[in-house]
Amino acid sequence: MCGRYALSKLPAELIEEFEIHTGKTLPTLPADWNIAPTKPIYIIRQAAGTEMKLKRELSIASWGLIAPWSKNEVDAVKSQSIAINARTESVDEKPTFKNAFRSRRCLIPADGYYEWATELGMPAKQPFYISRTDKKTLAFAGIWDRWVSPSGEIRESASIITREAVSPLAEIHHRMPTFLPVDRWDMWLDSNLHEVSAIRSLMNIPSPAEGLQAYPVDKAVNLVRNNGAHLTAPIELGEPETLF
Repeated sequence: MCGRYALSKLPAELIEEFEIHTGKTLPTLPADWNIAPTKPIYIIRQAAGTEMKLKRELSIASWGLIAPWSKNEVDAVKSQSIAINARTESVDEKPTFKNAFRSRRCLIPADGYYEWATELGMPAKQPFYISRTDKKTLAFAGIWDRWVSPSGEIRESASIITREAVSPLAEIHHRMPTFLPVDRWDMWLDSNLHEVSAIRSLMNIPSPAEGLQAYPVDKAVNLVRNNGAHLTAPIELGEPETLF
């Protein structure tokens, strides 16, 4: 799964890197090296009204998809906390995710993400930080949706799509986010693409862990209140547990 990640880039940097040409003016989210579920996050999606010629839009949603049938705020928060990730194997079937998967897909940018080792036989879970070796932004495959509260407030939320991990990341944890390369972004964001098999094929990446690095970091990241770039700094482990 993916339960925490980092993003320190400013909107201007994301706009340039993801070639975003349209969209409303957004408040700037603070750099965050310990993004946790339900926090506001940046997403990149198809801009409204660009069905004929797709343009990308930078927007803000909260992390964790709110179930469409939520009746009140309590239901919304509860559903959100258990829907931060959607699995590739079932995203097109689960009631919470399937409609968004067919028509409301997005990219979720990240500097990197954290995973807690479950495959190394450690007595206590050890956090690892995974990022690109070239320092470019990761583009998680995501889905987003819109929920209207009883008071009429519009809440937009998003989930990260995860997949079975491949080596060497599988030596840390059995799940990993689904990363999308640049040449698949437009098709992924295209709201006119509804065919499930075609959408699923976009997530079939030949070498999904290529160009990534992973190293152990301090357990300070385990507490959501801790923040700062130091959370992504590598630490030394004993010889049997050190990877990469």
